[in-house]
Amino acid sequence: MNGIFIVLEGPDGSGKSTMAKMIGEYYEKKGKNIIFTREPGGTKISEKIRDIILDNDNDEMAYETEALLYAASRAQHVHEKIIPNLKKGNVVISERFVYSSLVYQGIGRKLGVDRVNMINDFAINGLKPDLVLFFDIDPEKALNRKIALEEADRLENEDISFHQNVFAGYKKLIEKYDEIISIDADRTADELFENICEYIKKID
Repeated sequence: MNGIFIVLEGPDGSGKSTMAKMIGEYYEKKGKNIIFTREPGGTKISEKIRDIILDNDNDEMAYETEALLYAASRAQHVHEKIIPNLKKGNVVISERFVYSSLVYQGIGRKLGVDRVNMINDFAINGLKPDLVLFFDIDPEKALNRKIALEEADRLENEDISFHQNVFAGYKKLIEKYDEIISIDADRTADELFENICEYIKKID
């Protein structure tokens, strides 16, 4: 595969969508084809699974079910969209990947990082991103920014303590996975993108 796979991680409302667009524009100027995607979702099947996961009516969902649904959505996403586009030499920019499951379900839901990692290893079949950026910003501030723009989904409606645990989980994950690069996201879009450029230039 000769494409480029970039993953953006961080709290809801941390600016991932804005930066995905700016990174895409950077690569378009270099003549690359850009594929924007997200998790859960990214394909017809994966988006249907996303609807089930995030539906506010599904408050009885077991944490194990939630983790397995995320992995199932991801498996389809990898098989149908990410790998085929990387083989074509395209740039794939995904808002979230396996790291989100490790923190949201592994740590936030207290299922255990190793257990969640096991089902996701099966789902992604060895696929590794070329660059993983974690947007470091206070989760409450980021979430309030997101909810101000659109209705909150089932996970966004969790108590702020859940989101704080997830944020702390990301910090632990950064210590464990050296491919994750933490960047200060509490600044202007232009300042943030300038910082990101330092890293995307290394994988061009």
